[in-house]
Amino acid sequence: MSETMIEISDLTRNYGPTKALDGIGFQVQRGEVMGFLGPNGAGKTTAMRILAGILAPTEGSVHVAGLDMIANPVAARSKIGFLPESPPIYDEMTVREYLTYLAALRQVPKAKVRSAVEHTMERCGLKHTADRLLRNLSKGYRQRAGIAQAIVHSPEVVILDEPTVGLDPIQIREIRQLIRELGGEHSVLLSTHILPEVRVTCNRVAVINQGRIVANDTLEGLEQKASGTGAFFMRWRHPPELSVLQQVPGVARVGEKSGGWTITPVPGQDPIPELVQRSSSQGWDLRELLPAGESLEEIFLNLTTREEEAESLSSGPSKEV
Repeated sequence: MSETMIEISDLTRNYGPTKALDGIGFQVQRGEVMGFLGPNGAGKTTAMRILAGILAPTEGSVHVAGLDMIANPVAARSKIGFLPESPPIYDEMTVREYLTYLAALRQVPKAKVRSAVEHTMERCGLKHTADRLLRNLSKGYRQRAGIAQAIVHSPEVVILDEPTVGLDPIQIREIRQLIRELGGEHSVLLSTHILPEVRVTCNRVAVINQGRIVANDTLEGLEQKASGTGAFFMRWRHPPELSVLQQVPGVARVGEKSGGWTITPVPGQDPIPELVQRSSSQGWDLRELLPAGESLEEIFLNLTTREEEAESLSSGPSKEV
C-alpha cells in the first residue's frame, strides 16, 4: 500500500504584490521519484525552500512523513534531506570530516555516525575521495558530496534542487543513476528544467508554470492526454508552404517535425479529407499520414505556452505608450 510522504495543499507564497506560488498542491508517495518540472522563474525553488522548512508559506499547508511543517517544523525537517542548487560545501574539510560533521548535526546516534558516513560514501561513489579536501574536488564530486550530506542521516524524503546543473555529460549520467537508486529507499522530489532528466529518473511529474501546477501525472499519462488532441503527422514529396496549411479549414495549429508537418485540428473538426483532396489535386504527393505522438518537450511547451496565452487573454489587450 502506498504511503504519502510529501503532501502540499493550497500552497501560496507572496513577495510583496508578486505571487511566486499560487495555491499549488501535489503529493509524493513512498519510494517514488517525482520530477518537479518548469521553466526558470516558474516557482520551483520557492516551493523547494518551503518544503525544506527554510521559507515560510503565505498560505497553505505542507506535510512531510505525516508531520505538519508549520506546526512541527523541527520534527518535520528531521525527515528531510535537502540539496539546494548550490551545495552547502565546507571547502576546508575532507569528505569524511564533512559527512561526519553533518551526521552529528542531523542527530545520528554517536555509535552509528561512522557506519552512516562509510555507507553514504559508498552509495555516492566517494570512498576514494574520503580524505581529500572538498575544495580540491571536481564539480561532479562536489555535487556527489552535496547529495551525500542530504542522505547521511537516512531521511525518508530527499529534495534535490537542480542537481545536475553545470555538470559534464559523464557526470550528469552518473548523478542521474544515483538519483534512480535513491528512489528505491527514499521518496525523492527532483526539481529541474531539463526534460531528459525527467524522462530517465522520474516515475511521475508535476509541471509548474507562473506559480501554478498545470499538470500532475505519470509520463505515460501526460503522453496519453496529449494524444487526445487528435493531432496527426503528414509528409509530402512536394510539401506546400506553412501558410497554405494553416489556411485549410479545420486546422488549428501546424508545426514542422522530422521532414513533415504535425497538424492539430480545431476541436470537433476533421481537416484530413480536405488535406488529402488538396494533396491529390495540387500535386503535393502525400507520402505519410499518421497519428502524431507528442514528445515530452512538445507536451511541456504546450502546457506552459497554453497557460501563458490564457493569462494574456484574461488580462485583456495591452495599450502601447
